[in-house]
Amino acid sequence: MDNYDEFGNYIGPELEDSDYSDEGDFGGVDENEYDGNDRQMMVHDDEMGDDAATSDNRIVLHEDKKYYPEAEEVFPGVKTVTLDQDAQDLKEPIIKPVKPKNFSVLQKEAPELVYESDFLTSLMTTPTLIRNIAILGQLHHGKTVFVDTLVKATHAGDWDPAKEVRYTDTRKDEQERQLSIKSTAVSLVLENIKSKSYLLNILDCPGHVNFSDESTAALRVADGAVIVVDAVEGVMMGTERLIKHALQARLPICLVINKMDRLILELKLPPQDAYYKIIHTLEEVNNIIVANTHSSQLPQRISPELGNVCFAAGQHGWSFTLSSFAALYCARHPRFGLDSADLAKRLWGDWFYSEEKSCFTRAKPGNSAVRTFVQYILEPLYKIYAHVIGETPEDLLIIFKQLGIRMKGSEMHLDPRPLMQLALSRFFGKPNGFVEMVVQCVPSPVEGADLKVSTAYTGYLTSPLAQSMRSCSAGAPLMCNVVKLYNSPDGNKFYALTRIYSGTVAVGQRVKVLGESFTAEDDEDMAVVEVTGISVSVGRFFLEVSSATAGNWVLLEGVDGPIKKTATITDMHSEDAYIFKPLQFDNTSVFKLAVEPFNPSELPKMVEALRRINKTYPLVTTKVEESGEHVILGTGELYMDCVMHDLRHLYSDIEVKVADPVVAFCETVVESSALNCFSETPNKKNKLTMLAEPMESGLAADIERGIVDISWDKKTIGEFFKGKYDWDLLSARNVWAFGPENDGPNLLMNNTLPSEVDQKLLGTVRDSMVQGFKWGCREGPLCDEPMRNVKFKILDASIAREPIHRGGGQVIPTSRRTAYSAFLMATPRLMEPMYSVEIQAPADCVQAIYPVLARRRGHIVQDAPKPGTPFYSIKAFIPVMDSFGFETDLRSYSLGQAFCQQVFDHWAVVPGDPLDRNVILHLLEPSPPLALARDFMVKSRRRKGLSEDVNINKYFDDSMLLELAKHEADREMEMME
Repeated sequence: MDNYDEFGNYIGPELEDSDYSDEGDFGGVDENEYDGNDRQMMVHDDEMGDDAATSDNRIVLHEDKKYYPEAEEVFPGVKTVTLDQDAQDLKEPIIKPVKPKNFSVLQKEAPELVYESDFLTSLMTTPTLIRNIAILGQLHHGKTVFVDTLVKATHAGDWDPAKEVRYTDTRKDEQERQLSIKSTAVSLVLENIKSKSYLLNILDCPGHVNFSDESTAALRVADGAVIVVDAVEGVMMGTERLIKHALQARLPICLVINKMDRLILELKLPPQDAYYKIIHTLEEVNNIIVANTHSSQLPQRISPELGNVCFAAGQHGWSFTLSSFAALYCARHPRFGLDSADLAKRLWGDWFYSEEKSCFTRAKPGNSAVRTFVQYILEPLYKIYAHVIGETPEDLLIIFKQLGIRMKGSEMHLDPRPLMQLALSRFFGKPNGFVEMVVQCVPSPVEGADLKVSTAYTGYLTSPLAQSMRSCSAGAPLMCNVVKLYNSPDGNKFYALTRIYSGTVAVGQRVKVLGESFTAEDDEDMAVVEVTGISVSVGRFFLEVSSATAGNWVLLEGVDGPIKKTATITDMHSEDAYIFKPLQFDNTSVFKLAVEPFNPSELPKMVEALRRINKTYPLVTTKVEESGEHVILGTGELYMDCVMHDLRHLYSDIEVKVADPVVAFCETVVESSALNCFSETPNKKNKLTMLAEPMESGLAADIERGIVDISWDKKTIGEFFKGKYDWDLLSARNVWAFGPENDGPNLLMNNTLPSEVDQKLLGTVRDSMVQGFKWGCREGPLCDEPMRNVKFKILDASIAREPIHRGGGQVIPTSRRTAYSAFLMATPRLMEPMYSVEIQAPADCVQAIYPVLARRRGHIVQDAPKPGTPFYSIKAFIPVMDSFGFETDLRSYSLGQAFCQQVFDHWAVVPGDPLDRNVILHLLEPSPPLALARDFMVKSRRRKGLSEDVNINKYFDDSMLLELAKHEADREMEMME
């Protein structure tokens, strides 16, 4: 008992292993007895079956027990997500249901049309019966509602006259905002005055100046431009820019004077005054055309008598030309035996009708006589409006019967506006006059192919491929130009708007997609894809076709993968194909936003969404700064608002943080370099000397507009610079490059003398020096912004004779460093973008607008009343940096009566020296005018992760620093003397 304590625990000597093993774990149980029990248990297990055989008698704790099967057992392959207790709100489901995204109002089924779809596809094979047009105009001038009248003429069913459909606004946000954001293609079969059917391919373009890139894309594929102008507001800033853009594309222009009803119902002008108002609008348009037509060309004239003017009221569903109105008279009065063409010629201008002679005459019969346009068109129109507004339904029914307008009894009791729309649309009938104007004034794809190819194609115009495009041959090799990508309703795929110049494209065909960077020497930007679908857009629904021939617009599926902005599509056998030129915009993206996902793990989703944004917005530029931030550049506030909507909701479903908006800057010089700047290569075998100075006024704009091209031969370039800018012929023929791109606003020229520098040896490093020059122009030394309006002259060059010592790794960075040093010695300055602002407001609001502009560094350049209207038109310039929220402030100060449009106009030098270290910047205080350049530069460098000041020693060699110190000492001595 001494081996155990009072609690029964063993405390004796340690037992040997043999004793322990002999005793066993079972406390002395007989081995034979255990074996017998074991055999009985095994027999019992066999009786229980396989399930019982796997069980044991171990004690299982409560937390280890398995009451329910695992998720993998019930749903194989399921992903298990474990969340903390409070990670999600109780109202939010753990697994969210999949919600299909749909941001469009497209129709899944085609409505009933007045023609069969087979008839439309048959017209597609006849290019002479096709007209490709772009509908352009200022914001709120009624383009989309006017297109509704064309679409309505092709639908068999009746539309609700009390509702504004806006059929070509296919996005939900377009319907909510009541303005167009994207251009929409509509292919319609319409009849002219002689009831001959034509296929009209129409692109309805946005009117807001921020979305002018959509109009640029439309002008590339169109053969004619239809400008829509409000009859009351007349020619606005947006209208003028679009006319200029159409003239640059060398397209014929037709004019639609829309909202004619406003002259009657709002301004209440007498018919004679309305006629003068129309003449004033026509004169404005013609003056713009004359001012922007090259002196070697005959300017186009816009006049109703020439058949290129249409009068319309989109909200009331009617339109007419002189020809269609004359045909209306001849059809209703056949007993007079009038010829509609002869009558149309006498319905405009100084033509009068003499009651005594019963004929038309140029001489005014009496003092009370009015012109035929007033007597036979405006006065009857005024009377119809007056009767619909002022007469009772019973009296109206009698008048309508006399005019041949059939109305139901229930329709006679409608409100005045829908009743007026029904009455006038039935009186004028279908828009045959507009179709006749387009057919007569806009060339068919066969007639217009020569002009389109000569202006857009980069290849040789005498090649067989170019000749087949110029003849619009359907049997030739395939050549297409993709100008725009449209997203599907869910944003997962894209349709490529394509104009076919030659050949035939079919579903399942393998084609080559040539990007904007493709050249005959470098085919890296080329991909082979398969066309998976071809469709024709009819507004809110697509008509699928199996193939399409030359002269048509189609939407291609399956080709969008390698396309960034625009592309050229050709068949697999075309080896000598060149690309079509990238689009040349009349606007610039200067509005900058930095974005990042709220959840860093969602960065790949945001990057993919940015890639899709870059595809669908022609003027958007997305890039990653050296600091790692993702930057989006656009044209204005509304433009960027739409971009951010698509980024957050359409192309991704993530939360995105946005920094305060900033602008893009440029760097320039205002003087010549104080001394000749030189740099040596790292191996000390080469030495370059350059000088920087400002370019001549207007030269940068000429380069950007393509008036001068670096690809020209030396003789042509020399003649241009000698003739226009009075350069000496030797310098003019030694222009090496434009930068940072081939159409960039900077210039590099070889100003070395053959007697001093071996020109042949210098030519061996020319490409490397040009690369360094372009690199420097792309990222300036002040704040990594592009240079502008700077001319670099190569004054001297010492080049090693051994090729191994003058490689690109030696010359390229040295050329860049030399350009930087010459730039910093030429009094560098920052340039900021300026908006041109047009404000339209009543006369009593004009005084409230001046202080709003003054607070934002704006200045007014014109302030004048709008002829024939109660409005004032104010034109001003305002820095883009100070334009954020300007429109909101303007509406607040004018109580919502002022309306403004802002568009990029030019670059202006920011006042002050950005390198002046004596300027003290105070936190949370606006900088004085002379400190703005320093303020902008420092903040830009901080945002990009650079040091606050420019380190000059970084760009100057030791020998150059000694030369600079000597120059400064000499200046001080001169000042002391």
